[in-house]
Amino acid sequence: MADTEDLKIPVSIEDEMRTSYMDYAMSVIVGRALPDARDGLKPVHRRVLYAMHQLGNEWNRGYKKPARAMRYTEIRMARVTSEMLADIEKETVDFAPNYDDTTTEPLVMPARLPNLLINGSSGIAVGMATNIPPHNLGEVARAALAVIEEPDIKTKALLQFVKGPDFPTAGLIYGREQVIRALTTGRGIIQMRARVEVEEDDRSGRARLAVTEIPYQVNKARLIEKIAELVQNKRLDGIADLRDESDRTGVRVVIELKKDAIPLVVLNNLFKHTPMQESFGVIMLALVDGRPRLLDVKGMITCFLDHRKEIITRATAFDLRKADARLHILDGLKIALDKLDAVIKLIRKAKDAPTAKDGLVKRFKLSEAQSQAILEMRLQRLTGLERGKILEEHKQTKALIRKLKKILADEREVMRIIAGELESLVKQYGDKRRTEIVDATTEISVEDMIAEEDMVVTVSHEGYVKRTPVSQYTAQKRGGKGRIGARTRGDDFVEKMFVASTHDYLLFFTSIGRVYWKKVHELPLATGRARGKAIVNLLALGPGETLSAFLAVREFSGDAAVVFATAKGIVKKTPLADYSRPRTAGIIAINLGKDDRLIDVRLTDGTTQLALSTRAGMVVRFREAEVRSMGRAAAGVKGARLAKDDEVVSMEVVSPDETLLTISENGYGKRSRVKDYRLVRRSAKGVITMKVTRKTGPVVGVLKIVSDDDEFIAVTNGGKLIRTSANDIRVMGRNTQGVRLVKLESEDGTAEHVASVALVADKYAPGNGAG
Repeated sequence: MADTEDLKIPVSIEDEMRTSYMDYAMSVIVGRALPDARDGLKPVHRRVLYAMHQLGNEWNRGYKKPARAMRYTEIRMARVTSEMLADIEKETVDFAPNYDDTTTEPLVMPARLPNLLINGSSGIAVGMATNIPPHNLGEVARAALAVIEEPDIKTKALLQFVKGPDFPTAGLIYGREQVIRALTTGRGIIQMRARVEVEEDDRSGRARLAVTEIPYQVNKARLIEKIAELVQNKRLDGIADLRDESDRTGVRVVIELKKDAIPLVVLNNLFKHTPMQESFGVIMLALVDGRPRLLDVKGMITCFLDHRKEIITRATAFDLRKADARLHILDGLKIALDKLDAVIKLIRKAKDAPTAKDGLVKRFKLSEAQSQAILEMRLQRLTGLERGKILEEHKQTKALIRKLKKILADEREVMRIIAGELESLVKQYGDKRRTEIVDATTEISVEDMIAEEDMVVTVSHEGYVKRTPVSQYTAQKRGGKGRIGARTRGDDFVEKMFVASTHDYLLFFTSIGRVYWKKVHELPLATGRARGKAIVNLLALGPGETLSAFLAVREFSGDAAVVFATAKGIVKKTPLADYSRPRTAGIIAINLGKDDRLIDVRLTDGTTQLALSTRAGMVVRFREAEVRSMGRAAAGVKGARLAKDDEVVSMEVVSPDETLLTISENGYGKRSRVKDYRLVRRSAKGVITMKVTRKTGPVVGVLKIVSDDDEFIAVTNGGKLIRTSANDIRVMGRNTQGVRLVKLESEDGTAEHVASVALVADKYAPGNGAG
C-alpha cells in the first residue's frame, strides 16, 4: 500500500483536462476530420486507396472481392484514382506505422491531380469544420498552369479560369458575389437550385415542371417525398400530380400542375419550401504542414504545386539512384564483354561461384555487384545482338542520368514536368462544366411566390379590411341591383375601396395624419361576401385613429410627389421618397389643423391639375404647381374656399380632355367634361359639379373618367357592390342632378345609401389611391 502511495503524482485537474482535451482535439483535427492540402485526402481515405493498391484492385484489372468481406461485392479503383497513387513505389512519400505496428501506411499520396479542389471535402473537427465544394478539373488545371507561368499572379486573376464550384449533379448556382467571395477568401454561402423546365401537355394544355438537375447532395427520393408531403398538408398549392421518370440517362422528376396554377408561382414555392433550392456553406479549411489553415483558391493550388515539386524531386532522385546502380552494373558487363575470353577462362578455372566472384573482383577491379551480375549473365547475351543491346542500354542509361541530373539541378524543369502532367490530365479526364452559374441574385422574396393580379381592397366603416380579385366582379348595366361585396354587421358599412396589384406597396394614411406601410398580398384574401379582418390587427393604430386614404405604390424612386387634401380644403405636397421607410408605429404624413381630417391622397409629377370636390357639389380646379413642396410634418396651404358646413369629399388629378363622374349619396350620378370646370387659382370657391337636392343627396365622390371603357364600382352602406361602365352614363352639363345609377333598397327596411365609389379595370394604374 505504501508503494502505491509513492507512485501517486498530484496534478491540477484544470491542467489535466486542458491537456487531455487539446490532445483529443488535435487528434480529431489531424487524424480524422480535415483533409491534407497536398492530396485532399483524410487518413481513412489514404488507407482505403493504399489497401486497394496493395490488393491489386487497379482500374485496368478485373473486379475482385474486397478483403475479408467476400460475398457479393466486387471492387476496383477508377482509372483516375491511379493518378493519386502514381510513383508511390519510388519513395516519393513518407510512411509511418499503422495503428498496431503490423505494417506501414503512407502519410500522404503522391497525387498527380489537385484533388482537394476537384473532389472537395467535408468534415467536422473540434471547434472547426471544413466544407469544400468540387470544382471542374479543366478549370483548376488551367489555373494551376497560370500559377506555374506567373507565380505572383493574384487570386482574383485566377477567377478567369476557375469560374466556381462544379457539382456532379449539375444544377444552377445563383449569384456570382458569394462564389467570388468563397474563391478569394475561403468562405462563402453559395445558393444552389435545381434546373427546371416549364413544359406544356399536348393533350390537356396544362403546364408541368420537369426537374432535370438537382442541387448537390440532395437525395432525389427524399426530395420527391418532401414535395408530396407538402402537397398533402396543403402547404403547396397548384400541384395535381408528381412522378419520377428518371432512368440511366439522367434525372427527370415531373410535377403536373393544376389548370389554374401559375408555373412561376408554384416553382418559387418549391424553391422556398423544398430542397430544390439549397445553400452550400463554403469553408476551405485544410491541413498545411499539419496545421489547420483557411485557404483561397490560389493557396490550394500553391500547396498542390509545392507538393508535386517535392514528389517529382523525390521520384527523380529515386530514378537517378536506380539509373546509377544500373549503369554501374552495365559498366561491369561492358568490361566483361571487352575481356570476354579472360573472364570465361577465370570462371572455368574457379572451383565454385564465390571463388569466381572474388577472382573477378581482384583481376578486373570490379565491385561485388558487378561480379555477381557477370556470373548471372546468360550465355545468350554473349551473342553479337545481345552485346549490342547491352551497349545501347549503357548509352541510354548515361543519357537518362544526365537528364535526371538536369531536372534536379533546375526547378524550372520540375515545373515543366508538372505542367505536362496537368495538360495530360485535362486531355484524358477533363470534361465540360456541368453547373451553370447565373449572374442574377437569388433571394426569393414573398412576391416571388405571389401571383401578380389586381385586387379590390375594401375597408369598412368599423375598420375591417380584405382583398378580393377584380375578376370576381362582373360588369352590369346602369340601374342594376349589384351584388354583395362585403358582409357587414349592424351599422357597419363599406367606406373605402380601391384597386391595386398584389405586389404593390400600400401606404395607409390615417385621420390624424400618420402613414403606415403594408403590401397588398399581406391583406387577408376573402370572397365578395366575407367581412375581412380588423385593420387594428394589421396596423399599430393609436387610440381613436382611423383610416382616411390609401396609396398603391410600386417603388419610391423618381420625382413623384404625394398630394394631400383635407376636409377643410387644405392641400399639401411632399416628395414620395419621404415616405419610403415608415416604422411599425407609423410616421407623420401631414400636420392637421384642429377638427380637420385627411380626405384623400394622390401621386403627382409636378405638372398636373387638381380637382377638389365638395359635399355641396362644388369643384375647385387649379394647377398643382401652385402648391409648393413641403416636408412631412408641414400643415399645407388652402386649396378650396368652402361655404359654411361644406367639406371636401374627394380629390382627383385631371386634364382637360377627361370627364368627371359625380355620384351622390342617393345613387344619382352624371358625367361632365373637365374643360367645363373653369381653371381657377388655388383657394377659390370653384364651380358647380352637381345640383344637390334632397332627391340626390350630398355628393359622395367625384371620379376621373379617362375613356368610355372605364368602369367603376359603387358601394352601399349595406355592403352591396355594382360595377358599371362609364359608357352607360351620358355626358351632361355641370348644373344638373344627373340620373339614377344604383337602385337602393334594403332587406330590413333601413335606409340604404352609397358609401364610396372607385374606378376599376386594367387601366387602373398603381398609385391612383382611394375612392
